[in-house]
Amino acid sequence: IDISNPASPQIIGSVDTPGDALGVTVVGDKAYVADKDSGLQVIDISNPSSPQIIGSVDTPGSDYGVTVVGDKAYVADRDRGFQVIDVSNPASPQIIGWADTPHYARGVAVVGDKAYVADEDSGLQVIDISNPTSPEIIGSLDTPGSAYSVTVVGDRAYVADENRGLQVIDISNPSRPWIIGSVDTPG
Repeated sequence: IDISNPASPQIIGSVDTPGDALGVTVVGDKAYVADKDSGLQVIDISNPSSPQIIGSVDTPGSDYGVTVVGDKAYVADRDRGFQVIDVSNPASPQIIGWADTPHYARGVAVVGDKAYVADEDSGLQVIDISNPTSPEIIGSLDTPGSAYSVTVVGDRAYVADENRGLQVIDISNPSRPWIIGSVDTPG
């Protein structure tokens, strides 16, 4: 979508993925799409008017969220937890590690050697990814609602917590995150 004129965005290209595209992150000329029951799709967007799927990997669950750092994609794979995927060869991504989360992984953010997973019925899960082939949950916090999405800035995680609004979580001690503020949004 061309947003050079924000008042009138224009679709300039598209590609139909095999599943339901639920999450996306872009790094360079690649888009990585969490494609629900069709896994992770890697899309070449170097020609925005003609994006092309160039690789994929079917994960064991349903992909809801994805973020990419370096040559690793980190996927919230709903009932199959958290998946680490090597995307160094975008034509042939490979699952290299996973961690089982308590319920339904929906969103993921990565900072340094930690992944922060919004796990629908169990809040925020903090995962050590220093060894990507063996990620390990090192902390968690059950939020009052249903965690759907997470963003991290500094030592704060911001969790979209469905019917309980926004939860602001201190993650300065990753093994003991705690809620420091919240706001109940109208929806």
